Amino acid sequence: MKLCVTGMIPLVNSRTTIAALLMALSVSACAGTKKLDTFDLSGPSLSDTSSRKHGSRQILIAAPSALKALDGENVVVRSGPNAISFLKGAQWSDRLPNIVQTRLVQAFESSGRFGGVGRPGEGLAIDYQVISNIRTFDIDASGKETAVVEIAIKILNDKNGTVRATRVFRSTSPVSGQGNAAYVTALNHAFDSAAGDIVTWTLSVI
Repeated sequence: MKLCVTGMIPLVNSRTTIAALLMALSVSACAGTKKLDTFDLSGPSLSDTSSRKHGSRQILIAAPSALKALDGENVVVRSGPNAISFLKGAQWSDRLPNIVQTRLVQAFESSGRFGGVGRPGEGLAIDYQVISNIRTFDIDASGKETAVVEIAIKILNDKNGTVRATRVFRSTSPVSGQGNAAYVTALNHAFDSAAGDIVTWTLSVI
């Protein structure tokens, strides 16, 4: 933690003058630093997602791909078709693709329909891979503020390398209230809906 110190420094010569100026700038920077609000996504609550059981089938949730603007800790706000900015004073608790991957793993696990669900490197004997691309994960502020989540999913048969099915999932949720928490709550609701649809659809195609 950077220590912010205030106080008077005697000016004896040019060196001490420079030192004093540097410390004054440091103190000013410390005083202007504001802690960012840090947010996470919650895992969707799924129950009885399908009557079809999948026994011992195991699936791997690959790390999602995303454009640079979404591949970080910033919360994206879109003010027009080609204009984006970042939500002031807010950040995700990790890179967004990492959070999405973790919550998708949890969503598939909570369905209770698979013999195993994991990520690369966890040593599962994989039957299918769930490959995702985060296309949109932002607040659309061009009209009435709305959270928009769009994720493209590809189901890959890990035994023969063929694509079993593909689909793009899109979900929206209106922003209710004011402040950063209201924006992230809307994004969380939109993601919950999309994740639930992803799990249900995957169960129907494998």
